[in-house]
Amino acid sequence: MEASLQAALDALSDPIRRCIVRELAVAPDWALPCGTFKELPVAKSTLSHHFTVLRNVGLLEQRDEGARRLNRLRREEFDARFPGLLALVLSEP
Repeated sequence: MEASLQAALDALSDPIRRCIVRELAVAPDWALPCGTFKELPVAKSTLSHHFTVLRNVGLLEQRDEGARRLNRLRREEFDARFPGLLALVLSEP
């Protein structure tokens, strides 16, 4: 993971992306396809952009399974690079 602290902070500055991260944090790895985030108030193309941003900073890993794209929060890897940052996001009400 080569993301800078600034890139990580920029990625986590958006409330939609923080919602995605919080949902992934309480789900088992690879349990949530992209299509399950329908409650977020953004268009499908915008949601795709948010997933890309999270993936680019190393917070999210995705894999295709048939027609679905499954997600995993890269908690351990992100915590190793930015200790405590994810914990702050997850503690936000």
